[in-house]
Amino acid sequence: MIVVVGIGADGMAGLSEQARGEFARATVVFGAPRQLALLDDTVRAERREWPSPLLPGLRGALEGMSGDVHVVASGDPMLHGIGTTLVSMFGAEQVRVLPHVSSVSLACAALGWAVTDTEVISLVTAPPHTAVRRGGRAVVLSRDASTPATLATLLAETGRGSSRMTVLEQLGGPGERRRTATAAQWAADPPADLDPLNVVAVEYLPDERVLTTLPDDAYAHDGQLTKQSMRALTLAALAPRPGELLWDVGSGSGSIAIEWCRHGHRCRAVAFERDDVRRARITANAARFGVPVEVRGPAPDDFAGASAPSVVFIGGGLTQPGLFDASLQALAPGGRLIANAVTAESESFLVQRYSEIGGELRRFQHYRGEPVGGFTGWRPAMPVTQWTVVKP
Repeated sequence: MIVVVGIGADGMAGLSEQARGEFARATVVFGAPRQLALLDDTVRAERREWPSPLLPGLRGALEGMSGDVHVVASGDPMLHGIGTTLVSMFGAEQVRVLPHVSSVSLACAALGWAVTDTEVISLVTAPPHTAVRRGGRAVVLSRDASTPATLATLLAETGRGSSRMTVLEQLGGPGERRRTATAAQWAADPPADLDPLNVVAVEYLPDERVLTTLPDDAYAHDGQLTKQSMRALTLAALAPRPGELLWDVGSGSGSIAIEWCRHGHRCRAVAFERDDVRRARITANAARFGVPVEVRGPAPDDFAGASAPSVVFIGGGLTQPGLFDASLQALAPGGRLIANAVTAESESFLVQRYSEIGGELRRFQHYRGEPVGGFTGWRPAMPVTQWTVVKP
């Protein structure tokens, strides 16, 4: 059995009797240097630091142990902590967790925020831009002392400079400290004495959250953009499910990949685009909305090395030799492929594939009301043919 004990910045003083009892009977305790240093002399077990890098050596470090193995972890080990990693690796029946009060709960208590209304974002391993939001509140788990300034700079650069940031250091310990400023102020003059053990509570301002498909002007683009109404229909066909990965092939401005990530819990995307300028634009658009979009080069050349998709969307390049076949081949059985076509050649390609493979074929035509003299007329957008198929 692996016993994981959470500990706070107050060290042994904050542990429950049950947690103290586990450390008293332990023979070996694994943990990071900072957590191991919080144990006092009453813990007589051998102390072992985690292997580096952690994940490749974790199983080997623990599997050779006899009897119960103890682990000391920060706060609640099941909140972006080592507890979830150990459960996924060894199974819930082999791991017992004794949580401490999490840094998220401590931060919300200090600020008077309801935990249920507060998003939790970890930047311990994730890219900093994934903590950018268009509104709401979040507690951001920092990687180190540089995280608040990095996040503040990103918020200022993406129009969120008025956001209020409160950095809470050594939460729950004798050295607890709290400092508040706007993101713009943090970015311009970051404190030099921040403790590496910190979390950032952010109130994102201005609050411009949109829960439906975004308007076209929310994206930087050069005209290569799936328009809002068609984007909504495409998202309905894509039907994102929690944790799925999308390949957005011929991504253009990245709007489909970004909407995918916005609409599904833990959804990620890989955008394939051959144009250098557009790739940079996709990266900038993804950063503005804080979504995890990996940007790669042309399809199908850059398919190699990309994580296997749950769903593939082809928005451009359908008639390029080999692109469709490579996209379909990348999917596992049961994976979904959705393609949009606006040219006669691409539409013909889809109709042919539909006759061979099946699926669902639709054609959409949209009209927009525009002035005609003193009256109003209908101006048609280009019709879009959409094919949806599930790989057998």
